[in-house]
Amino acid sequence: MEKAQKIGAQIYGYGVCLIAVITLLITITTLVNSIFDLQDPLHSGWRQPGASLASYENYKMDILKSTQKGEGTAQSSYIPEEKTIMAMYEAAKDDKIQSAKHSAHQSITISTLLIVISIILFITHWQWLRKMNN
Repeated sequence: MEKAQKIGAQIYGYGVCLIAVITLLITITTLVNSIFDLQDPLHSGWRQPGASLASYENYKMDILKSTQKGEGTAQSSYIPEEKTIMAMYEAAKDDKIQSAKHSAHQSITISTLLIVISIILFITHWQWLRKMNN
């Protein structure tokens, strides 16, 4: 009976160590991606549908194209002034940057906590297994 308990404890201990290592590897990848996103928040993540924020000229063309889609109707399309388009571009760009920075900081915090927890779990269970085998 004691041998079966020891085998069960070893399976548990090695299982926790394996899961801690896998979690550590996956979390390190997430941490590195978040650090890259923090360095260039405008180009981070997936491209969202809508006007391109790559440059003001791209944004302006996308906005002008979107105002001309309903051109076949009797109503005339509203075309914003240059100053309005520039303000819209700056607001959209600032929103994208702030959103990406917030997301990156959140991901870095969560990843760091998971890394610390994984390391603690691995070390404690590995030491426990070594004591049990001696």
